[in-house]
Parts: sequence; structure tokens; C-alpha cells
Amino acid sequence: MDRKKILIAVDSSENSKRAVSYVGDLLGDTPDILITLLYIERPPDRDTYADDTAWKAAAHAKEKNIQIFLDEARGMLEHKGVAEERIAEKYVVSCKSGIHEPSEDCSVGISIAEEILRVQKEGGFGTIVIGRRGVSRTEEFLYGSVSTSVMHKARVGTIWVVE
Repeated sequence: MDRKKILIAVDSSENSKRAVSYVGDLLGDTPDILITLLYIERPPDRDTYADDTAWKAAAHAKEKNIQIFLDEARGMLEHKGVAEERIAEKYVVSCKSGIHEPSEDCSVGISIAEEILRVQKEGGFGTIVIGRRGVSRTEEFLYGSVSTSVMHKARVGTIWVVE
């Protein structure tokens, strides 16, 4: 694991923005770090749409929103001093996307935490940064959270959970 490789898992939430901002504040002028913004695609639930056309339109809208978020996150990091060439993006499409052809690198949808850890291992990232969702202890116990799951399942590297 390369401790100078930082993986920021994002989902377009305010917590993700805080995580990106925190990394920028902390490491913005560090010349030899590499930051990757990671998004694991989760398509909208098909059962909530009348037909495939409506579902695909919602999936396209969701993808557009995350692309806007990734552009803003990149801009935020650059504004805080991270050189453009030191920022990468990884968009892991869902194998059930409906708008993308599945690839061998697609997400099977079992667990976002597992996908984050897979990308960490494959990419040799020494640090994972993730925003905390902001749920109560009861909700976290009942429904779980990605940040908690990443912390419990990670075997190597450093995990930063930003609240």
C-alpha cells in the first residue's frame, strides 16, 4: 500500500463534500500525493418506476448529478492547492446499470464498502477517506453504514472518517 495514494469515496452528499474539503485543507500543498475520487454506481430501484424508459431517465439524471459533483470536488481540491495532474476519478459502474455496458470491473451491488475496499486493494491506496452519513446509533445498528463497514472490514491502510 502506498501511503501517498489517497482514495476518497464519494456519493454526492454534503458529508462527501466535507471529506473532499478536509483532504484539500490537510494535503492541498503536498506535492507528491495522488488523490482518486471514487464513486460506486447504484442505479435507482426499478420497482419505483412505471417502465424502463422512466427508470433509464432517472439513471441518466443520477449519473449527470454525480458527474457534476465529481467536477465540483475536483475543482475544490484544485482550489486548495492540489495539482490537476494529481487528481483522478474512478467511476465504477453497476453491473445492473441499464445505461452502461457491464465490464469486468463493474459493481455487482453486494456492498458499497466491499467495493471501496476492492478498489483500495487493487489500486494500492494507503488511505481511504469517507464521509460519515450522519445517522443515529440506532439507525446505524439497524441498517448499517458504509463508513462503519469499511472500518470493520479494512485489513490494511488508514481510514479517515470525516463527519
